[in-house]
Amino acid sequence: MDKHYLTPLFAPESVAVFAGRLDEPSSQTSQAAAVVQALRAQRFTGTLTFLDIQTSGTLADLAQARADLAIIALPPSDVAAALDIAGRMACRAALVISNGIAADQAAEWQKIAKREGMHLLGPNSLGLQRPLLQLNASAAGPLAAAGSLALVSQSGALTSSMLDWASSNGVGFSSVVSLGPHTSVDIAEVLDFLANDAHTHSIVVYLEGISSARRFMSALRSAANAKPVVILKAGRKPAGNAAAQTHSGAIVGSDDVFDAALRRAGAVRVRSFVALFSAAKCLASRYRPVGKRLAIVTNGGGPGVLAADWVNEIGLQLGTLSAESVATLKPALPPLASLSDLIDLSEDASPAHFKAAIAAAEKDRQIDGVLAIYSPKVGADASGVARALADVKTSMGKPLLACWMGDASVGAAREVLKAAAIPSFRTPEAAVGAFGNLASFYQNQLLLQQTPPPLSTLAKPDIEGARLVIESVLAERRKVLTEMESKTLLSAFHIPVTTTMLARSANEAMMIATQLGFPVALKIDSPDISHKSDVQGVVLNLANATSVRDAYNDMVQTVARLQPQARVNGVTVQNMARAKRGREIYVGMVTDDPFGPVIAFGAGGTMIELINDRAMELPPLNQFLARRLIERARVAETLGEWRGNSAVDMDALEQVLLRVSEMVCELPQLREMDINPFIVDEHGAVAVDARIVIDHAAQAASGGTHHYNHLAILPYPARFAQDWPLSGGGEYAIRPIRPDDAQMLQGLMQHLSPQSRYFRFVSSIAELPPTMLARFTLIDYDREMALVAVVKERTPGDDGAFVETERIVGVSRYITNPDQSSCEFALVVADDFNGKGLGSRLMLSIMDVAREKGLSEMDGLVLVNNPAMLKLMRSLGFTVKTYAEDPDFKLVTHAL
Repeated sequence: MDKHYLTPLFAPESVAVFAGRLDEPSSQTSQAAAVVQALRAQRFTGTLTFLDIQTSGTLADLAQARADLAIIALPPSDVAAALDIAGRMACRAALVISNGIAADQAAEWQKIAKREGMHLLGPNSLGLQRPLLQLNASAAGPLAAAGSLALVSQSGALTSSMLDWASSNGVGFSSVVSLGPHTSVDIAEVLDFLANDAHTHSIVVYLEGISSARRFMSALRSAANAKPVVILKAGRKPAGNAAAQTHSGAIVGSDDVFDAALRRAGAVRVRSFVALFSAAKCLASRYRPVGKRLAIVTNGGGPGVLAADWVNEIGLQLGTLSAESVATLKPALPPLASLSDLIDLSEDASPAHFKAAIAAAEKDRQIDGVLAIYSPKVGADASGVARALADVKTSMGKPLLACWMGDASVGAAREVLKAAAIPSFRTPEAAVGAFGNLASFYQNQLLLQQTPPPLSTLAKPDIEGARLVIESVLAERRKVLTEMESKTLLSAFHIPVTTTMLARSANEAMMIATQLGFPVALKIDSPDISHKSDVQGVVLNLANATSVRDAYNDMVQTVARLQPQARVNGVTVQNMARAKRGREIYVGMVTDDPFGPVIAFGAGGTMIELINDRAMELPPLNQFLARRLIERARVAETLGEWRGNSAVDMDALEQVLLRVSEMVCELPQLREMDINPFIVDEHGAVAVDARIVIDHAAQAASGGTHHYNHLAILPYPARFAQDWPLSGGGEYAIRPIRPDDAQMLQGLMQHLSPQSRYFRFVSSIAELPPTMLARFTLIDYDREMALVAVVKERTPGDDGAFVETERIVGVSRYITNPDQSSCEFALVVADDFNGKGLGSRLMLSIMDVAREKGLSEMDGLVLVNNPAMLKLMRSLGFTVKTYAEDPDFKLVTHAL
């Protein structure tokens, strides 16, 4: 049960191949011939059997045969029969290599595979390669060299191109997977396997589309948490939707949303095939996420300046040596060397000079990575400098990249760099861009670690009141809220709004304005008018009753002339926002296909489309994510002290974003929202205008009370947190695990007895490896859950005074099985807390969570020589059975 469910597909011990009659090549398709040749070109580490569905004996004979994986490269008319036979052979996975298969035929094959309990990769796939197993089950060309990089591609042509490039650039792969349309095993499942694959250290993906945003984000977050992931996405759509009913809908494009999703998942996006190759070079060298400061070591000023320009262009920082490093290095360099910004070694630089400069940059804490640029010089030793880099790399912890300018004279040097696994580029810009990808990982990993709850720690909003407003609008068969209704919704979530009242006549408008106090603003109120200014439906700074009356009459007449079909409810009257030096911003929300709700932020006002300032983030937000969202917008530069204006109240602005996040999480009926303009100054923020579009929410998943199904990222499930009394006195808290629990979880592991560690992990490991620790603490709450028992302890601090600290003393967890109806559990309790009821309570709590998720059964494996655990399982009502696959274990199950 500890193996991934796709192990039979990607790490089979036995393979059955259906590829037509081997003695009659003419009976084979071109792809079948290519697959047979590819499989036979090297010796597979397992057993390989070639079968023909026409001549391979009776069904009874085939039933005696067994295989983990069936590879099917047959004409479409024979595939269904081959899948049937594979099922009788107890294959747990099947690979159908084909192209041009329509959706209905693919669905028929998927139905057969599901019936037989097989995981199906294909159709419309070129297959897969697992070089370490010497398995080339593909029509994509020769088997790639073995390495630590995984390639997943939704394009067969690009798969072949990437393999061809890799063979001449010294890049090896752990896995190569070709995916096409209508495949059953999709990109999310492949990423999930690679995230848990010990042979894969980094992943590059060519992506054309996804079927389920929640599953894709879940798998991508899991993979990017364990190893770097770079994605090239094709099919960028232009921003905007012509049918949108808000500014947000008009300016936010699906490509922007995809960027936001990848950032939040901790992955990095590249925008060209060349950049994907560059990223692959760095990842193949096993470089890990770093900061933004890149030092440039060069023997030519011009190339160094070009590299520095590109550092600034893509938002990196030029890494410079500290004064101490300069003082130490300067005497060892040529007299004309300059160390002020670039580390320019001058034209007299020798291999020893390059080596000394790079070693100094490696030791300097102001530098995160090093780019060495070499320009050919008459009489200079290009290969010698390359060998110097190879020597110094062995002792470096920071990324080292190289750019050898020129061509013919530096060919041998590039071979030296390739042999040393130093990423080498032909232009300074490409090298800097590759380092930029590494730096982006560092930034995006910070976003990945954020797991906010649906509600912030601010005052609780009136969620039921907001839902009543929405229900009343939908009951009237309307989808666009009036300004009054929109502001009522904002007020329910404690978002400050200007006082607004609806006038249905000029006299009413005069009376309302007089009561509110001048100056006031008038706005047309119509569900059919998205942009009021376009029909002269906004008048500002009215100072007296007469001007209000005249403005009302003029506005109603103008709107009737310019948009005669519009339904007009009246005119809203509101006080002018008194922030003389306030900045106009907008906060919006759109619903993307497939990622769902997305929060947008940028410069507001009447020229919002022209300014086109938008930054996006997927909900839910916390303060860290809200601040990063603000920083990504261009308008952020105006929010500090600017042209005599005081800095705005950033706390108030962040709170508005947190409140909007709460709205998006708790109100699945929201489709589009504009708060524009939102006036913010040093005293706070206030919404001047708002427009909200709603629709009926999709039905919630069965078995749950509120699963936030409309969100691509499931919020932190704070509702499962509970406090319990501890047997013998005191209390403890049970809550879902968080990424920042990693240190406490490692502490629990380190203090377990050897026997307890063996009972839990069937291993003698003393502590969790970093990848496993990350995997255990940053989890997808949708398909798995981990509950921790936390106690508070008083321990002496450095100064002798006692401080209160938290300690994890137990963990229960489950992960959903591939059948999506059952789950596998695990439990561990600290040795000094055994016998205090923690194990029972953790199990009962995790069972409650699984039950709410709609799961029907929980199972697990317990060592036969762990009587205490078996006793606990029986006391909780678990059935204990012999485990047929391993007599050292008992299989325990419980119907939920």
